[in-house]
Amino acid sequence: MTTLKRIIPLLVYKDIPAAHDFLVKAFDFEAGGVERNAEGQPMHGEVHAGQATIWLHRVTGAHGLDSSAVSSGGLVVYVDDVDAHCARARAAGALIEREPEDMPYGQREYGARDLEGHRWWFATPHER
Repeated sequence: MTTLKRIIPLLVYKDIPAAHDFLVKAFDFEAGGVERNAEGQPMHGEVHAGQATIWLHRVTGAHGLDSSAVSSGGLVVYVDDVDAHCARARAAGALIEREPEDMPYGQREYGARDLEGHRWWFATPHER
């Protein structure tokens, strides 16, 4: 049996450099940079949250990858202070879909969308 080592979420963006910069500014991810091909076209980007890496992939028909504002899922990221994080995201232009609120399952969370419509939830655990 193979031991699973790591999961890397991959999100598809039409504008990788803009997505990279937005995720760093609005959601406080650590910049991982944008790689370009010989013609200067963005091919791949990365941002980091603690030990986690998120890949930013280009739209490409060859791989069947497209960026869509319609989303059936998203990513949940734990932060130290969800209210301060929400204020930062709002100030940077994130669409706040749900204001921070205490949830019955033991965390305070809010929901947001990035520049291309990907869904994000940020949460801070609390005592029940």
